[in-house]
Amino acid sequence: MNLVSTMLLGFIAGVTILLGLPIGRLRTSTPTLSALLNATAIGVLLFLFWDVLSAAWVPIDNALTSAHAGRGGLGAAAGYGALFAAGLAAGLLALVYYESWMARQLTQARTPKSGQGGPGPGAMGVNEVTVRRPSRLATWSAARRLSLLIAMGIGLHNFAEGLAIGQSAASGELALALPLVIGFGLHNATEGFGIVAPLTSDIDAAGNKLVPSWGFLLAMGAIGGGPTFVGTLVGHQFTSQALSVVFLTLAAGSILYVVTRLVGVANKTRRADLLAYGLLLGLFAGFLTDAIVTAAGA
Repeated sequence: MNLVSTMLLGFIAGVTILLGLPIGRLRTSTPTLSALLNATAIGVLLFLFWDVLSAAWVPIDNALTSAHAGRGGLGAAAGYGALFAAGLAAGLLALVYYESWMARQLTQARTPKSGQGGPGPGAMGVNEVTVRRPSRLATWSAARRLSLLIAMGIGLHNFAEGLAIGQSAASGELALALPLVIGFGLHNATEGFGIVAPLTSDIDAAGNKLVPSWGFLLAMGAIGGGPTFVGTLVGHQFTSQALSVVFLTLAAGSILYVVTRLVGVANKTRRADLLAYGLLLGLFAGFLTDAIVTAAGA
């Protein structure tokens, strides 16, 4: 497949994530619906977690099989294993440290410091100016920050997916066909839904529903879907299993952290039945759309 056709497929695979984003603008949402949507997002992300880890494990499994058959040593397996462990740890712990940093930003925003011997009444000290200007992300609601984390994890996954698309296209193993386009559209729409699911229960301090702007949704879509296009271009130029393992495991670690956050949100509703229904719905949606993509030739 030539570069232009490959770029078109990468664009389609990335832009279809926008199909699931409008759900984030639901203006009315009952606690039951919000809990179900949150649980469904967990199911989608659990599927993605399995998907990326299983793909990242393939080079290790192949290297171990070759070593067992006497066609090589354990060096390749050890190398891929080290990348696997490092990527998974980095993806998970990076978000842990990010959340800790964000918590400090929120604390500074809510509790301005006052130094001894500062300016008199009506004046503003240097410390006060500093703490009243926290990171812009610190002004976002918890639901929006969680949506951003989900978009980042899915973006890492989609970069690795783009690498696979580009590599397959460059080797002539991928055909640009209508079923494949439809499959990618359905598959990535579920990812878009996973990004915006936390926004359906976003409220302000007064309990009023917060509806994200189209600009915010498009930004989340660019973070989550844009890497597919970039990965497709990179993958069309060269093949690197090591790079794929790194980005897949980074995505897995990020997704795992986000899942723990969403489970915490689900526990607050005390609706184990809705959690189970949503998990099944999300998992079935993930596997079904992945099956469509695979059947289409990807």
